[in-house]
Amino acid sequence: MLSSSVVVSSEEYVRPPPRPLVPVAHDKPASHPQQVHISAVGPNAMGITCITNERSAPSVVEYGTSPGEYSASETGYHTTYQFLSYTSGAIHRVTIGPLEPGTTYYYRCGMAGDEISFRTPPATLPIEFVITGDVGQTEWTSLTLSQIGATDYEMLLLPGDLSYADSHRPLWDSWGRLVQPLASSRPWMVTEGNNERETLREQNQTNTPPRRFVSYEARWRMPFEQSGSLSNLYYSFDAAGGAAHVVMLGSYAESGEGSEQHQWLRRDLAAVDRRRTPWLVVLMHVPWYNTNLAHQGEAEAMRRDMESLLYEARVDVVFASHIHTYELFTRIYDKKANSQGPMYITIGDAGNSRADKYMFINDHELAHLSVYREASFGHGRLRIVDERRAVWTWHRNDDDRATVSDEVWLESLTSPNVEVASNQPDERRIL
Repeated sequence: MLSSSVVVSSEEYVRPPPRPLVPVAHDKPASHPQQVHISAVGPNAMGITCITNERSAPSVVEYGTSPGEYSASETGYHTTYQFLSYTSGAIHRVTIGPLEPGTTYYYRCGMAGDEISFRTPPATLPIEFVITGDVGQTEWTSLTLSQIGATDYEMLLLPGDLSYADSHRPLWDSWGRLVQPLASSRPWMVTEGNNERETLREQNQTNTPPRRFVSYEARWRMPFEQSGSLSNLYYSFDAAGGAAHVVMLGSYAESGEGSEQHQWLRRDLAAVDRRRTPWLVVLMHVPWYNTNLAHQGEAEAMRRDMESLLYEARVDVVFASHIHTYELFTRIYDKKANSQGPMYITIGDAGNSRADKYMFINDHELAHLSVYREASFGHGRLRIVDERRAVWTWHRNDDDRATVSDEVWLESLTSPNVEVASNQPDERRIL
């Protein structure tokens, strides 16, 4: 149930201008691991990825629960890729575990890197996700990352548009170094956006289609096999001991009935037992619902292909990026308010460099379903408190501080009280 339906005008907040890039150089030896990031692999393992300029560096991760004391080590493998004139360093991947939940581990990559630590996600609720998209590597990005790191959380979810390297592939390396302090200490679970697509053909390949997602596939390998997916572009995983099931959809993979992604999603959602998994969360790059002038109708085909699957599974909330603004919708199904449909949220600007003046359409056909919207840099946080309640907050990037400009409490669609507003203190809205 929604206790307020006021649409906030975009004119009430003035979007600040974009800021310049902040490329991050590598000033350490060629054998020194860089661009370290981690991702959750199943309930008790962690995938560690790092890059070395020296291709003969070992693909080894040493780790333990005390600083400087490594009681275990695992060996993985490395790959490289070449695209046009660019050749990557050695991209090392190692999976470590079994690990204990809610535990801090200290680790070192390549037997030569600096010691880093991460904490494994908890095995039970509560759990807090940071959710951000369209990241880039500008001064705004740096501020957003510092604000994310200033307050604790368990996992970061990123629905596409990571580095904004586009055709300048060394910017992938710069971005990896920029995000390493956060991406190496908490699991980052990502899916692809349009800026991950390669559009240039390789030399002498004019009669063949461009290679898609080459850099993304090589650098940000997610544990898609764990969920039965055949593609790194879409997958799912459990969190908090299975209390939450998170689905990362591929906006740039085929979605029609009969496609691999459609069949996989149907199987994946059908396998979720809502008696033990009260929270279903979905992320994708291109939003299905959008009242902004930008990117109108881009995901309409995917919405028609898949919306009924999400509705029938009683997905609680759907996050997307792509639109460089923030917008929160009420619960919706098939373009109508529906108390049993997901809540839709767009979170498309952690700080990318695009200077577009995104404007909202006040008389858009979906405007009456849009609850709050503003064109701001920032990040969001979804804290699942228990089996019934979660709170979502949008943290607008007001220069050197994060301002909570929107907050909403959610009831799980498995809750018997889902259509009854509870008495949460100081809550603005309940869905």
